[in-house]
Amino acid sequence: MTVYFIGAGPGDPELLTKKAERVIGECPVCLYAGSLVPEEVVGCAPEGALVMDTAPMTLDDTHAVIKEAHANGQDVARVHSGDPSLYGAIAEQIRRLRADGIDYQIIPGVPAYAAAAAALGQELTVPEIGQSIVLTRVSMKSTSMPAGETLENFARTGTTLAIHLGVRALREIERVLTPYYGADCPVVVAYRVGWPDQMFIRGTLSDIRLKVRDEKITRTALILVGPVLGQISEFTESALYDPEMPHVLRPKATERA
Repeated sequence: MTVYFIGAGPGDPELLTKKAERVIGECPVCLYAGSLVPEEVVGCAPEGALVMDTAPMTLDDTHAVIKEAHANGQDVARVHSGDPSLYGAIAEQIRRLRADGIDYQIIPGVPAYAAAAAALGQELTVPEIGQSIVLTRVSMKSTSMPAGETLENFARTGTTLAIHLGVRALREIERVLTPYYGADCPVVVAYRVGWPDQMFIRGTLSDIRLKVRDEKITRTALILVGPVLGQISEFTESALYDPEMPHVLRPKATERA
């Protein structure tokens, strides 16, 4: 049997990949993180499948179900939100699977930052404005961050930040980032991206905390920070389609004439 770690995307069932939908539809056992994955996402599980919401379960609980499925020769769909390679908590699961000799595969999904950018209708890498994205989080009550991976260190680059698990730390985020980005730097807080009640709160480092507080948002939000989030009309166009910048599939205009 095989355990499939499946990225379900941010919430919209239509953002499932074709492979993810197929595998969920073939597995007799399906474990999904119900606090982050809508039940509709696993609605394609086969009739009679064991479908369990793992939100109230521990790692020992879920692994026990997997071991039982392994003994029965049953494939398992282990469905996580977004892309499982980003804060998916699959490393500790994989360690146990390897120790027990259980095969696994990872099926990628749409990450929250990509779905948020799509919903906002914009590109996150605008030429000469921002060409990098740092995916990070804040410590708070969760696992501590490695030495060197601090908001201040990332802020020194001035690049776009996608901050996970930080909506309760907006005061600290404002304090740390303002000296580097400026108080008027654009910020977007993306709440429950892909869910029916998704919300996007636009502001700046100086006012986003109060706007989020007014909406009473305390969890399940992604914070995007950076100049690329502003209303930009003046920027250098990418050389990708520049007729004076030929590449192997597109010669110069003079050569085509």
